[in-house]
Amino acid sequence: MGEFWVVIDHEAGEPRKVSLQMLSAGRTHSGELGHDLVAVFTGAAYDGSRERVARYGPARVLIAESDEFESHPVQPVIETLAGLVAERKPDVVAFASTPYGKDLASGVAARVRAGVLADVVDLEVADGDLVCGMSVFGGATNVRCRVKGSPKIVCLKPNAFVAEESPSEPAEERVDVRISDDARAAKVTERVQEEAAGRPNVEEAAIIVSGGRGLGGPENFKLVEDLADVLGAGVGASRAAVDAGWYPHQHQVGQTGKTVSPQLYIAVGISGAIQHRAGMQTSKTIVAINKDADAPIFKLVDFGVVGDLFKVVPAVTEELRKRKGS
Repeated sequence: MGEFWVVIDHEAGEPRKVSLQMLSAGRTHSGELGHDLVAVFTGAAYDGSRERVARYGPARVLIAESDEFESHPVQPVIETLAGLVAERKPDVVAFASTPYGKDLASGVAARVRAGVLADVVDLEVADGDLVCGMSVFGGATNVRCRVKGSPKIVCLKPNAFVAEESPSEPAEERVDVRISDDARAAKVTERVQEEAAGRPNVEEAAIIVSGGRGLGGPENFKLVEDLADVLGAGVGASRAAVDAGWYPHQHQVGQTGKTVSPQLYIAVGISGAIQHRAGMQTSKTIVAINKDADAPIFKLVDFGVVGDLFKVVPAVTEELRKRKGS
């Protein structure tokens, strides 16, 4: 029987939401392929992942645990995963479609001579083959790729799949970790923890409120933050706003920033240039607030509000506060 591997993306042993979404997607499609679902953990502090991983249905967990993974950039993890893939020959290996996950996927693929499909937002099995849906060319085209051969290395986009629990009692197998001197060549000398401000990471948020140049200045991002806080949302920004220095780069949504796929995306004062649309157009529901009725963003939205954002956004925020309080 083949295997469908899900590489767990975690922080200090705590699985990120995208990992649970990947396990759910893997559980559905591994069954259709006739494969076992296997979670693969690399890093330290596996005990922090054990309970949550088991709630999402893997048959087995491969554990490559070492404190050394924290002391170096990605090469030791790539080396370890590539060795496991070459030895055990899984049919599918799924990574999170995040900068870190895609870095791992490309490194593993290069070592095992496989291709990579990134930013996958849909999976299905047709005639025994895995078929992946993706947006390409800056989001201008949607494609479906039938993947032949193995290993099939795919990167699943956060929030493109729903995390659904299906508790299991997976068998655990610890594997030996041997890291070469070459993989140890680069060392992490310092880590700086970004202050989270109590909001979800923009890559994992189920709801995102993003601001653009229409806000007029950095001080007006408070409107976006207030609306986001009422909704329990992450805060995003357009490239124009980031380039102007109005909001930190790590919040940029777009082709040269983060690609996101939340359940709800609210664009405030964003015109909708192709660069921005490429990063958010797979969102399930899109709402735009802009005073320009001809803004390109309105061609993409499910709901559009043509109006002064400085009046509309505070009114929406206040109404949501009232409804939450009732």
